[in-house]
Amino acid sequence: MIDTLCRLLDRGITQFHIVKECEDILQANDYRALDMGECWHLTAGSRYYVKPYPSMLVAFAIGDVPEYSRLNIGLAHTDFPMLKIKTQPDMNRCGYQTLNVEPYGGLIKETWFDRPLGIAGKVMTQTADPFRPETYLYDSERAMCIVPSLAPHLRKDTSGEKMNVQKELIPVYGLNGHEVKNTDIIQYVADDLGLLKDDILDYDLYLYNMDDMEVVGAEKDMIASPRLDNVTSVAALVDTMCRAEKGNCINVISLFDNEEIGSRSKQGADSVLLSEIIYRLMKGLDMEENDRRRIMRDAFMLSLDVAHATHPNYSEKSDPTNQIIMGHGVALKSSASQRYVSDSAASAVIMALARENGIKVQRQVNRSGMAGGQTLGPIASSYLPVRAVDMGIPILAMHSAVELGSADDYAQLEGICAAVMGV
Repeated sequence: MIDTLCRLLDRGITQFHIVKECEDILQANDYRALDMGECWHLTAGSRYYVKPYPSMLVAFAIGDVPEYSRLNIGLAHTDFPMLKIKTQPDMNRCGYQTLNVEPYGGLIKETWFDRPLGIAGKVMTQTADPFRPETYLYDSERAMCIVPSLAPHLRKDTSGEKMNVQKELIPVYGLNGHEVKNTDIIQYVADDLGLLKDDILDYDLYLYNMDDMEVVGAEKDMIASPRLDNVTSVAALVDTMCRAEKGNCINVISLFDNEEIGSRSKQGADSVLLSEIIYRLMKGLDMEENDRRRIMRDAFMLSLDVAHATHPNYSEKSDPTNQIIMGHGVALKSSASQRYVSDSAASAVIMALARENGIKVQRQVNRSGMAGGQTLGPIASSYLPVRAVDMGIPILAMHSAVELGSADDYAQLEGICAAVMGV
């Protein structure tokens, strides 16, 4: 269902907003919230989710047949490259109000120039209990900033120099002589939220690209949008969970934060949280130890993240015999160094399911000598040692402010998710 993808691309402007939208979608499809601090008493044929942190969510649909045949796990990440606002960010530069920011993740910095940028994230405020501050989601809903580029006439003596991020990637948000000179950026945030600035204790605020998703191409067969990496994977998993029928499988999805910066966080994939939740799921169903071992033996895991499509202008950057073309199906990734978790045993499952269901799958390996990125799969499989594959839709301009993908590839991704999870 492309509607979920469109909704998440439109409203999922930070990892916190992605998780809030997913939570709303799941609740509308009979998923009940669980509390990490309470005992779980689960029943067959029911749907649950738990949100340990504002940027991370785990949902599971339990089959109505007590003799469960398999545990299916889907992974994706909720974060994406952005510009993060630092603490004490206001700077008065040459008569302009500017913001001190730092890159989050490996964004293509040049693509963030000269674009209207909104501000969004979460704000923490004072309560009576210092250990329980209140969280507010924030979206400026208007362009607040822009990073102006330097005219080419003034660049003649700077060609070939590496970008000075602290100097050049600084956004402007106001002019002296206007009202903005007497109000810092956090005061604007507080006013929008109806809060007192002094009540704000801290924040995680980002600049996000306000461009809308566009259907492009002579045949209208491409999608240009911010955040295709990795909203496409999140949307496919959530859609599949909402369509999951009652049967004899347990389906789990885990939406992690911080993949773009290495996953080493409490809400990232490189933590014990998912293994603990799966253990508690089985305990909540009163599974015997032998049943737990059997279901883990037969479990299957999908690690979903976008893949590098072969670039028509830089085809030499791709493997010579494994060209990945947008519109030709989902990419199944493998790597001799195990930067992708797929092996032949798990990949054979995907290829068999693809044949049975008429799903288009392409094989991706990196060009020799190019390491490529690491995904959630190898990290999660280190503590959940089950059969697993890395997959995702191929895109161009990965980590750009606007990325390019194929609507048909997204449909194929949903198809493989449904086939694995028995929908």
